[in-house]
Amino acid sequence: MSTPLNKPTNSAASKAEKIASFDPNGVGDVNGGLFGLPFTVDEAEVVIIPVPWEVTVSYSAGTAQGPKAVMDASPQLDLFEPAIKDAWKLGIAMEDIPADWEATSEDLRNKAESYINWLEEGSPESEKEAFEKLPSEVTAKGEELLQWLKTKALSYLDQGKAVGVLGGDHSTPLGLMHALAEKHEEYGILQIDAHADLRDAYEGFTYSHASIMFNALKLPQVKKLVQVGIRDICEAEAELAEQSNGRITIFYDAALKEKMYEGDSWKKQCKKIIAQLPQKVYISFDIDGLDPKLCPATGTPVPGGLEFEQAVYLLKALVKAGHEIIGFDLCEVAPGDSEWNGNVGARLLYKLCNWMAVSQQRLEV
Repeated sequence: MSTPLNKPTNSAASKAEKIASFDPNGVGDVNGGLFGLPFTVDEAEVVIIPVPWEVTVSYSAGTAQGPKAVMDASPQLDLFEPAIKDAWKLGIAMEDIPADWEATSEDLRNKAESYINWLEEGSPESEKEAFEKLPSEVTAKGEELLQWLKTKALSYLDQGKAVGVLGGDHSTPLGLMHALAEKHEEYGILQIDAHADLRDAYEGFTYSHASIMFNALKLPQVKKLVQVGIRDICEAEAELAEQSNGRITIFYDAALKEKMYEGDSWKKQCKKIIAQLPQKVYISFDIDGLDPKLCPATGTPVPGGLEFEQAVYLLKALVKAGHEIIGFDLCEVAPGDSEWNGNVGARLLYKLCNWMAVSQQRLEV
């Protein structure tokens, strides 16, 4: 039986009641939801799917605990957004962190670490039998994770919700990209990152964190990849971009900085970046795209990178230029030995949620 249009559903009524009774100026509720907000996933307009996965991380581990670190830090945010009207009323919620995927990640991560050490030692023949089947095992689980996330994301998209992924390493959001490819004829990816992530099956792992954009480009719906802040790239990745017939455009961090030192404003640089993108845009934000003072515990930090407000300005400029953000991921947050990384990650996540909502006309500026 359908619900009359003039009668709110129980969920809508519950959300309205929560908005009426919630104090956005009060102390953050650590027992509440993401950002201390009172909303459930059913009530939310923006749903965050946490993916605690880091099997192929090849330097420092810890990103699988990123969703928890961000969640734990999130109630400390003040919810007021000066540029956005009543942002907190939107309704943002995060699913429970899936313990089964976290356990699988830890198990395979330990195996993968031994495998990577074996590769770095020159792949001694004496241990070949112990490791030769591991890449296929990890790939099979990576495919399973992709399909799990794709199905989950499509379910929310079909309900009219906006979706973001909170990793985990940068391999985690591929399922969301696949889901969006079923919903949109074409879109572009704006990647903020220290690394190009264009390697083909890095270290033998098809779904490596260093291969996320190589894999994303297998989707014909992805018409354009624009990479910003890149400062660690191998020759093969650079050649892939150069030979892409314009499908991949890289804005190297060094080149952006040189232009600014020579007098170009960040506003002008952002305009050039945005001009490369189609109307519909997916944001893929590896937190190591920021200056590592803001994310020192991330898996593979690199000197240089964007300041926090530089990155937020780019998001705002993208939306103000009329582009629609159709989804996003935030990856590679690792808790480290303090709350700092989760704190920065939580604040960046809030900005991503809100500016995506503005671009989809769910919030007003």
